[in-house]
Amino acid sequence: MEQPLSYVDQTHPNLVCRLKKALYGLKQAPKAWLDKIGQYLVTSGFQTSHADFSLYVKKTDHGIVIYVDDLIIIGDSDANIFDLKKLLKQKFEMKDLGKLRYFLGIEVIHSPKGIWLLQRQYALNKLVEYGMMSYKPISIPFEQNVKLSADEGDLVEDTTMYKHIVGSLIYMTITRPDLSYVVGVVSQFMQTPRKPHLDVVRCILRYIKHTLQCGIFYEAKSQLQVHGYTNADWAGNVLDRRSIGGFIFSFGSGVISWSSKKQPTVALSSTEAEYRGVAIATCEVVCYKNYSQIWDNQWMLMLSSIVITLVAYYLLTTQSIMLRQSTLRCTTTL
Repeated sequence: MEQPLSYVDQTHPNLVCRLKKALYGLKQAPKAWLDKIGQYLVTSGFQTSHADFSLYVKKTDHGIVIYVDDLIIIGDSDANIFDLKKLLKQKFEMKDLGKLRYFLGIEVIHSPKGIWLLQRQYALNKLVEYGMMSYKPISIPFEQNVKLSADEGDLVEDTTMYKHIVGSLIYMTITRPDLSYVVGVVSQFMQTPRKPHLDVVRCILRYIKHTLQCGIFYEAKSQLQVHGYTNADWAGNVLDRRSIGGFIFSFGSGVISWSSKKQPTVALSSTEAEYRGVAIATCEVVCYKNYSQIWDNQWMLMLSSIVITLVAYYLLTTQSIMLRQSTLRCTTTL
C-alpha cells in the first residue's frame, strides 16, 4: 500500500494509515471480505472451486456461491442448509431471505416440474422507462441478412439514452440466449450510434415485449446430459471482416452457457473461422469439466450450474488465460 500520488507526505513518504477493519467502498474492501469469509468457510470444511473462485463446496451435499455480500446456498437437504445458515450466523451478522425467488433482477420460479429463470419484471420496467409500451410487438428481433454500417444514417442526438438501452439489453441476455447475437451487433456502435442502429434497438425492445414470458427452464425429470453446439459466420462483420462465432451448452433441458461475439482476429477461410469457434467452445468445455469434477451428485451439479448462470454476468474469473493454454493440449472429438 502506498500514499496517493497527490497526497504524498514529503517528510514521511513511506507511512500510511493502518485500518483495523476494511471500510465499505474502498478498493480493498471486496477482497478483504472475500478473504475473511473464504477463510472461515475453508476452516469449516469447505473447499474453493478451481473452476470458479466464488464457489465453495462441501463434497457431501451442499455449497455456497458468493457475489459480494450476497450468498446463495445450495444443497439436497433442508436440514443441512439450516445447519449451514446457523454456522454462518455465529460468525457474521446475516439476514435470511428464505427460498431463492429474486436475485439481482432475475426471477427464480420453483414448481414441481422444475425451475424457471426469468427477467420478466425487469424487462417490463425497461419497456415502461423507454416509452415502448405503446409500440406494437413483433415476432423477430432483427431482419435476416441485414448488415449495419458505422457511417450510414444520421447521428443519434442522445447517445446516453442509446448506451442505457443497450446496457439494459446486455443485462437481459443473462436469461435470454436468443438476444445474444443481435445485442452483440448493436453494442458495436455505442460510441457513435446512428438512426438505423437506434431503429434496430427499438425492434429488439418490441420483440422483448412480444416474448416477456420467455426465459430458461430446467426440467426436474430431464436426463442430465451435456449437449453443446458451435458455429461461425465467416467474415460476417462488414466493419472489419472478422468472423462472428457462437456456442451454446445445455445441461438437461436448460441452457447453462452461451456466447455470440466477434473472433479476436480475421480468419482467412471459413475452415479457420470454424476451428477458432471450436477452440473457444472447447475452453468452455474444459471449464465445465472442472465444475463436473466438484460434485459426486448430478443433481447438485445441476443446482450449481443454475446458480452460476445467475451470477455469471458479474463474476470475473481468472481462468480464461489458463483455458486458452490448456485448449492447445486438449483432445476434442468432432
